[in-house]
Amino acid sequence: MRTPFPPDARRAARRTLPVIASAARRVSAPVALAVLLSACAQLPVPSGEKAPAAAACPEGVPAGARCLRGQDSAGAHYLIVVPANWNRMLVVHAHGGPTLGEPKASRADADIKRWAITVKAGYAWAGSVFRQGGVEVRAAAEDTERVRRIFVEHVGKPTRTILHGQSWGANVAAKGAEMYSADAARSPYDAVLLTSGVLAGGTRAYDFRLDLRVVYQYLCGNHPRADEPQYPLWMGLPADSKLTRPELAARIDECLGVRKPAAQRSPEQARRLKTIVDVIRIPESSVIGHMNWATWHMQDIALNRTGGRSPFGNESVKYRGSDDDAKLNAGVLRYRADPQAVAKLAADTDLSGRIGVPVLSVHGIGDPTIFVENQSAFRETMERAGAASRLVQVYSDHAAHSYLSDPTYVAAFDALVKWVEKGEKPTPAGIAESCKRFESEYGKGCKIDPAYRPAPLHERIAPRK
Repeated sequence: MRTPFPPDARRAARRTLPVIASAARRVSAPVALAVLLSACAQLPVPSGEKAPAAAACPEGVPAGARCLRGQDSAGAHYLIVVPANWNRMLVVHAHGGPTLGEPKASRADADIKRWAITVKAGYAWAGSVFRQGGVEVRAAAEDTERVRRIFVEHVGKPTRTILHGQSWGANVAAKGAEMYSADAARSPYDAVLLTSGVLAGGTRAYDFRLDLRVVYQYLCGNHPRADEPQYPLWMGLPADSKLTRPELAARIDECLGVRKPAAQRSPEQARRLKTIVDVIRIPESSVIGHMNWATWHMQDIALNRTGGRSPFGNESVKYRGSDDDAKLNAGVLRYRADPQAVAKLAADTDLSGRIGVPVLSVHGIGDPTIFVENQSAFRETMERAGAASRLVQVYSDHAAHSYLSDPTYVAAFDALVKWVEKGEKPTPAGIAESCKRFESEYGKGCKIDPAYRPAPLHERIAPRK
């Protein structure tokens, strides 16, 4: 069965083909053929994706907005929101996580509630839930691009399109920009915004979670317990494990007292917790969260992404910051990364920096989840690719990961649009000033520090061979 042209394509054809025919009558046959082929190449190409259905908007969406839902041909659910005061520009959003397990359409509801500022500021918003759970960056980038195509075909062609990735979604967006926007002339995206991003690549950004597991096990010895089946800690968990998050949190609290006020911790709990904080360089408040990721996300990587082999190793790592580093380094479990597993994870998550359009990154200086030093690694990546001139990095004095402030993001979108349309490359100082101006309309929250520069990643995550 032939796929029919969508309405926009049929309208374009009705307008264009009579003009082509008229031109053909006035020129030679070869020239007429060239004109015909050139014009046809400009016609919209149907994606084969079904049109989204009108739906009630989720909680938190600004009043008057129009919402559409659907499931694309790969099985990914998506949500599109068009504001009443649409400025004819589109933000395509890649969400953080990654979520494990079967994706649910309701994930998009939580995303637009958090990022409602996009719609308040007049931009249309489109977000995919991704076809699969787990650490699968390239597939998520494909799903993100697919929802953009659905928007263009079935909703309208925006004047500008910004690709926005948050947290792990920034890895997705950056990878997508490499896949689809290496050549600016052919790019479907005009610019890229990366916020609180995992931008050092999975083979570097996740190393500290193996460090956390081995140091924690050295101190606590209860994940796994001595009477439980033993397994290499890079595996996260065995496939048949029934351990739950509440159970793991109870084990961590048992050893570290992390959920108790400091005054209620035993001296031994306090000592162990201090060792974790000082050696791994994470705040007390994020220990349970990072242990969750170092358990279930590392399980997903090992069992579902790298064929049961480890992309993580610590055989050469020198741990520092405890009250007896020599004893710690002699006592922790050691593992060697498998080269094939490293290569497989790198192909999916690591970045080349070959992005042909403007890129703006924004990161909280005190981000407890994705270290700000990831940005140093990303700058090095863009420099190696010869693309550093297309990168601007901005740092905000926030100790938050999931969200900074409404005016911060509005200023970032505005800076990218001006960069694309006027050629005005933004500066951190200029974005800081713009952010302050937006506070009158979008509320307080600007904490941009134009002078801040992050340390190299190896000063935050112990280097390894």
